Amino acid sequence: MSTSSPTSLPGPPNLASSLRARRGGAIPGLRYRQVAPADPEKAAEVDHRLEAWARRLDLFPAAWSGDFSGFQFGRAVVLQHPEAADLERLTAAGELLLAENVVDSCYCEEDEGRGGARRGLGGRLIMAQSAIDPYHGIPELEEEWREGVRADGPLRSYHFALQDYAAFATPSQTDRFVHDIARLHLGYLAEAAWAETRYVPRVWEYLVMRQFNNFRPCLSIVDAVDGYELPEAVYARPEIQRITALACNATTIVNDLYSFTKELASDPTHLNLPQVIAANERCGLKAAYLKAVEIHNRIMESFEEESALLSATSPLVERYARSLSDWVAGNHEWHSTNTHRYHLPNYW
Repeated sequence: MSTSSPTSLPGPPNLASSLRARRGGAIPGLRYRQVAPADPEKAAEVDHRLEAWARRLDLFPAAWSGDFSGFQFGRAVVLQHPEAADLERLTAAGELLLAENVVDSCYCEEDEGRGGARRGLGGRLIMAQSAIDPYHGIPELEEEWREGVRADGPLRSYHFALQDYAAFATPSQTDRFVHDIARLHLGYLAEAAWAETRYVPRVWEYLVMRQFNNFRPCLSIVDAVDGYELPEAVYARPEIQRITALACNATTIVNDLYSFTKELASDPTHLNLPQVIAANERCGLKAAYLKAVEIHNRIMESFEEESALLSATSPLVERYARSLSDWVAGNHEWHSTNTHRYHLPNYW
C-alpha cells in the first residue's frame, strides 16, 4: 500500500462547522427493512441487568451513567436479535456490545477524554485480545496475567462478557467470536495509523479498513443468541462468508452515515465514508454523503439478492441469513431512532 496520501483532508472546504443538523429519522433514499419497535419492557430489563453487571465489575465511573442510558444498549440488542432464545442470551449480547464500546472508548478514541490514544494502541489491544484468548504458560506467569486482566476495566469487560457468552455458545461459536474480535482490533490499528500519519485513504482502501473495523463481532453471535448453530464447515464456505461480510459492511456504512454530524462536530478530520469520498473526488460533503448512501444501497442489494439465493439451498442457511438480516434491520432502527446520539445533516 502506498504511504503517500492521494489528497489531504479537508480537500474541499470542510463544511462540518456549518452543518445544520435536522431531526432524527431514517435517511431519505436509504435501502433498509422496517422492523417493529423494541418491546420496551424487555429492553428495560436487559438494561437493568447490564447496568448491574457493569457496576458489579466496576467498569465505569458514575459520570458515565448518562452515556450508558443514552446509548440504549438494551433496546439495541432487543432490536438486533428479535428471535433471541431468551433474556439471558440477549443480556450476554448486550455485555459483549458494552465491552466492545468500553475498549473502543478507553483504548482508541482520543476525543472522548477517557484515556484513548493512537500511540501505543497495539500494545493495549494485544492485552485486550488476551482477555478473551487466554495466555498459557507457567502457573506463576498465568497468575500475573490474570491479575493484570482483573486490574483493568476494559479487560474485565471483555473477559467476563465472553465468559457469559461461552456458557451457552458452542466452542466453535465462541472461537468464531474471538477471531472476529482480532479482525476488529486490526481495523482499529489501521484507522489509528492513518490518523497518526495523516494519511487519507482512497475510497476502496477506506472500505477495506471498515470491513475489519466494523460490527462483525456483533453479527458473529446471531445464531448462538437465536438458539442454534450454523456449523463451522458451513459458516466457512466462501459464499456464506460473503453474505456475512456484505451484511457487516452495509450496517457499518449505516453507522458512518448516522454518526456523520456527531463525528465531524467533535473532530473535523475524522475519517468516515462521506469525508473520504469528498477528499478523493474533490466534491462537497453533501454530494459525497449522497454517494455514500448509493454505495450502501448497492451493498445492501447484493446482500439481499445473494442471501435469497443461498437461503433456497438449505433451511439452516435460510435461518442464518434471516438472523443476519434481522441484525442489520434492527441496528438501522436503533440508529435512526436514537436521537440522543445521532442527528442527520440537513441535506434534503
